[in-house]
Amino acid sequence: MTISFDDFLKVDIRAGTIVACTPNVAARKPAYKLSVDFGPEIGIRTSSAQLVDLYQTEDLIGRQVAAVVNFPPRQIARVVSEVLVLGFPDQDGRVVLAAVERPVPNGARLF
Repeated sequence: MTISFDDFLKVDIRAGTIVACTPNVAARKPAYKLSVDFGPEIGIRTSSAQLVDLYQTEDLIGRQVAAVVNFPPRQIARVVSEVLVLGFPDQDGRVVLAAVERPVPNGARLF
């Protein structure tokens, strides 16, 4: 399936810094509730992410990540997930974060 460049531009992928991380204890699969700061334009948004296999809470706080910020909110267990933090599955299906190679301003848009 191919998409046009205009279709790609509809997906709003931004950089943000994880400012809080707690277990999402109500999730069916082990997950964290993340608070991610996307800067003054977007603010802090919440996400539920299945990162517990490879990341500890203290590894995630302060880490800059990439996320889709224009999906509609989705209820995941007791967490309203407002953004989709991006990652890739490793050979065992564990999520490896898609991260920013060098620091950029929170809210910077992928293009």
